[in-house]
Amino acid sequence: MQITLMINGQSHDLDIDTRTTLLDALRHHLGLTGTKKGCDHGQCGACTVLVDGRRINTCLTLACMAEDAQITTIEGLGTMEHLSPLQQSFLDHDGYQCGYCTPGQICSATAMLEEIAAGWPSHASASLDGPQPMSHSEIAERMSGNLCRCAAYSNIVDAILEVAGKGNRHEDAA
Repeated sequence: MQITLMINGQSHDLDIDTRTTLLDALRHHLGLTGTKKGCDHGQCGACTVLVDGRRINTCLTLACMAEDAQITTIEGLGTMEHLSPLQQSFLDHDGYQCGYCTPGQICSATAMLEEIAAGWPSHASASLDGPQPMSHSEIAERMSGNLCRCAAYSNIVDAILEVAGKGNRHEDAA
C-alpha cells in the first residue's frame, strides 16, 4: 500500500503492508527510533506521539490511519541545540532514569499541557467546567497511561509543573 505520512513537518512516501503499525513505520521504515516499542499492547505509553496535536499509542494505530494527519515525534519537538521546554525540564529535574520511556513521557506531557490549557477535565478534576487547576493528582491522572519502570514519577511531575509555571510540586500541595 502506498501512503504519505507528514512527520515532523516533512512528507514521507512509504510502500508498506496494510497491517503495519505507525510505530513500525516510524522505527523500521523511516529510522525515527526515538519512539520506543515497549509492551506493543497500548499499556505502557513508550510509543506515544502526537497526531494532530493529540497523543496516541502508535503500537495500536495502523500507519495508513495517520495518512492525512500531522505527526509529531520526539524528534520533532526539539533538537540537541534547541530543546523543547519539556525536554529541558526533564533534564533539569532528572525526569528519567534509563530514558526508555522518556520520549513517550515528553510527547504525552506536551499534549497533556494543551489539554489542561483547553480546559479538558480528567477523572481527577474537581469540576467538569472551566479551567482545570494544575496539581500533582491532576498530572498523575493524566499521565497514568505512561509507565516508568524506573519510577522517576516524582521527577517527571516536577518537570511538568515547572514548564506549566507551577514550580516545585511540593509547593502545590497546599
